[in-house]
Amino acid sequence: MNGSTTPSAVSPGLADFGYRQELKRALSFQDLLRYGMVAMVPIAPFGVYGFVAETSQGLVPLAYGLGLLAMVFTALCYAAMAREFPVAGSAYAYTQRGLHPLAGFLAGWLLLLDYILVPALLFVVSANSLQALLPALPTGCWVLAFIALCTAINLRGVELTARANRVFLALQLLVLAVFMALALWALLGPGGAGLSLRPIQGPQLNWNWVAGAAAIAALSFLGFDAISTLSEEVRSDPSRPRDNPVGRATLWVLFVMGACFIAQTWLAAELALAAGPSFKPASPDSAFYDIAALAGGRGLFITCAVATALAWGVANALSAQAAVSRVLYAMARDGQLPGSRWLAQVHPERQTPQASTWLVAAVSLAVALLFLDDAAALTNLVTFGALSAFVLLHLAVIWHFLVRQRSGRWLRHGLLPALGLAVLLFILYGQDRAAMKLGLAWLGLGLLWWATLGRGRKQALSLSA
Repeated sequence: MNGSTTPSAVSPGLADFGYRQELKRALSFQDLLRYGMVAMVPIAPFGVYGFVAETSQGLVPLAYGLGLLAMVFTALCYAAMAREFPVAGSAYAYTQRGLHPLAGFLAGWLLLLDYILVPALLFVVSANSLQALLPALPTGCWVLAFIALCTAINLRGVELTARANRVFLALQLLVLAVFMALALWALLGPGGAGLSLRPIQGPQLNWNWVAGAAAIAALSFLGFDAISTLSEEVRSDPSRPRDNPVGRATLWVLFVMGACFIAQTWLAAELALAAGPSFKPASPDSAFYDIAALAGGRGLFITCAVATALAWGVANALSAQAAVSRVLYAMARDGQLPGSRWLAQVHPERQTPQASTWLVAAVSLAVALLFLDDAAALTNLVTFGALSAFVLLHLAVIWHFLVRQRSGRWLRHGLLPALGLAVLLFILYGQDRAAMKLGLAWLGLGLLWWATLGRGRKQALSLSA
């Protein structure tokens, strides 16, 4: 196998990297768009707004803007590498082949911290949302229900997941439209406070606060990278041999959803400011729902809380569980994980990575029950893993194209990845120190495993031979 490729009239195929086509190619470009939008969750700020507002001192749209800036650079890196290496595995596969097998392993290991914990985080946020409405029912019951439903759908096959995504996306967009319409009426209607620049200015603009808040807000953007995990399940168009549907979908989803996040958090911040200093949300978990009640009363409070539970606990969790199972499958296929032979199993009829899907369900249950009362800590751990993997991806783009291939495209393959790298490091620097320590400990475990990998390490090294 060869770790580098040369430009040609036809994009490289799976066989060029020594792999057989085992996963079912059933997804169109439109499916990727819907998958990415559902994975990012159009109403993602509903669930974490309170934590971002608390850290940024109310400058939530500014934090989301900084997060979008970092993710745009990263999306460009994903688009470039998706064309070069059309295989499952996301940043793991791209960094492994574009930089070095060890760097690829560490990127995959860091992504596992993100991907394995993300479903658990989604279940926790969803369960807490419903707990606010039905306090008599134990939160753990909701977690069990969400995990059982998502696992059953993902085991049935990627086509059923895609159909479910269409339904959940439409419902989320409807709820978001209702919230934004009522918020605009409350702000611009008779007696409304109007719109201003206060949500991005504030009396005390502290960029360290904004960077820390952006690390939490980045959670809302993380779904865009999950599109790349479906590279081996996208239908190709013979009439467009150089088409890059994964790269196109990644960029489209990021820009559309980034604008959506900034718009809804701007309106929420304006509503909170218009309510005056006497307005205090009950808790960070319910902050957005309390703000929504300012515009639409108790009915909008309930609608937003239920929508968050379904969007995070079912729609987004479906995509997250599918994504991490593909990363596990890709790493296991290369002999990079304990029990690789078992984790690389694909269902003979449904063509889904069944073993890794079951493992994700079990881990999600354990982690969700452990962090039921500490969603903020889980959020910081997730973002540390993702942003650290993105750092390695940016380095891989620079090394692969500028150094190894001598592309000469200094803007696309040099300056832009370097700027993105700087923004990511700035956000990581402002992150919660406890989460950073736990993340570094996870990285240390990964290095220890790599040092004792034996046969699997030799197999990975052969990828760059």
